Amino acid sequence: MDQRLTMQDPRYQYPRPPFPEQAQGAPGLVKRMVPAPDHGEVSYRGYGRLAGRNALITGGDSGIGRAVAIAFAREGANVAISYLPSEEADASEVVALIEAEGVLALGLAGDVRDEDWNATLVETTVEAFGGLDILVVNAGRQQYRDDISEFSTEDFDATMKTNLYAMHWLCQAAVPVMPEGAAIITTASIQAYDPSDILLDYATTKGGIVTYTKALAKQAIEKGIRVNAVAPGPFWTVLQPSGGQPDEKVKNFGAHSAFGRPGQPVEIAPVYVLLASQEASFVTGEVWGVTGGEGVG
Repeated sequence: MDQRLTMQDPRYQYPRPPFPEQAQGAPGLVKRMVPAPDHGEVSYRGYGRLAGRNALITGGDSGIGRAVAIAFAREGANVAISYLPSEEADASEVVALIEAEGVLALGLAGDVRDEDWNATLVETTVEAFGGLDILVVNAGRQQYRDDISEFSTEDFDATMKTNLYAMHWLCQAAVPVMPEGAAIITTASIQAYDPSDILLDYATTKGGIVTYTKALAKQAIEKGIRVNAVAPGPFWTVLQPSGGQPDEKVKNFGAHSAFGRPGQPVEIAPVYVLLASQEASFVTGEVWGVTGGEGVG
């Protein structure tokens, strides 16, 4: 039986801190992480719940986006992922994993801080797949700063545009072309509810994502489109060692959770699958917390 599906103590199912020192420059690469995150490359099993669907996932090269891309492909969806050009090495691995499932894959390199690029993402996906009915807004920027005085205007602007503006531009481009029954899933965070002092700008954007998602859900349901958010807690992704957390916090990342460890990306992917699927047909305007026991709200 699949080891991930075997009943076991979840506290010890995946690696626990302390982890080795592993600082790297942003945006970072998965292959440099120790231990390697589990995005579901081997462990995720699909059941055809998204057969025939067409998905676009931003930030699909690594972390939660990578896990969602793998899961969607194994559930039968065609999957387009967007990523920064510097993340090509990770993205090419994801594209290969998608194609291995016998569905269509599309890798789109660019910067979501560019308004026009977001429209291009939607247009290119529609042209390649013949439509778009799942949008996962996941690309994010997280760079810690110890004090408010250390936040430059350029820093603040980059975080706002990556995490908030891009979400708006993407949704603005996608909603008009999405059919009834489509789904939009945004990626919020426990930071929206319990912000860390060193993540002032990041936490602000995550609070904005929650509010935006709930407001858009009220509009979009009039078109038959559901809109929900997922709020992760501590997950072992490349976002953390590439400037998202200080080195000492990376070493002990997730130790404060009820599980004594961080979550692995594969552990959150099924929530995105559910929210994208018709099984969540009466779910909209919700924030689904996957926080390792911290809760949201």
